[in-house]
Amino acid sequence: MTSDLKKLHEILDEKVAQYNNPDFIELDPIQIPHAYGKKEDIEISGFLSATISWGNRTSIVKNAKRMMAYMGDSPYDFILNHKEHHLNKLDGFVHRTFNSDDLLTFIAGLKHLYKDKNGLEGIFMAFKTKESLQPAIHELKKEFFSVPHLARSRKHLPDPMKDSAAKRINMYLRWMIRQDNAGVDFGIWRKISPSILSCPLDVHSGKIARKLGLLNRQQNDAKAVSELDYTLRILDKEDPVKYDFALFGLGVFEGY
Repeated sequence: MTSDLKKLHEILDEKVAQYNNPDFIELDPIQIPHAYGKKEDIEISGFLSATISWGNRTSIVKNAKRMMAYMGDSPYDFILNHKEHHLNKLDGFVHRTFNSDDLLTFIAGLKHLYKDKNGLEGIFMAFKTKESLQPAIHELKKEFFSVPHLARSRKHLPDPMKDSAAKRINMYLRWMIRQDNAGVDFGIWRKISPSILSCPLDVHSGKIARKLGLLNRQQNDAKAVSELDYTLRILDKEDPVKYDFALFGLGVFEGY
């Protein structure tokens, strides 16, 4: 590790310590799964919340809470046991381009996963590699949309094999897999190593990563994710995506 990289390493570790704490939860969509104690409720509420996590964070949290309320604040039970008439209350739901038709498709996709495929964790366990979860995201999308669905709903699940940065699903995987001691990320998928997580990459984190010299590629795509993964794993091979907190904090809270 060069002296410049070592100095950057120290700065980023300080920022992780600053932002990876329970105060982070209050304004972040991760607060939605933190309202639950049952593993499957955490998984499903987190997945749906992450799916709509673009735009204003206040709006994201508000609409994620609406989704959970529609499900009686028991998302796992609702996914498995809802009747047709229970779905009527979802009519009119919208968050930006994600609407009630998309939500119905996601409910059907989740029901298929939990009835037939060992749930969300099961897909990632089955298709992860030693180095990456990105191929498993590709397989998740294929399995998820094996149920009848509108073509428009497919855009709400990314595919890294089609060069998507897959920011929201990588964020979700951080929530489920990364084990911290700060009470933010859950770490409930204990058979998957945090070392193969990928950093959630969007316009904000990409901008900060480039300013810091962690990323050279200009497009925020799957190749950029791979490049950033490589760099962050030099800094911490066991827990590389802890630096998501540093990039987020520098960009959102400090205007770096």
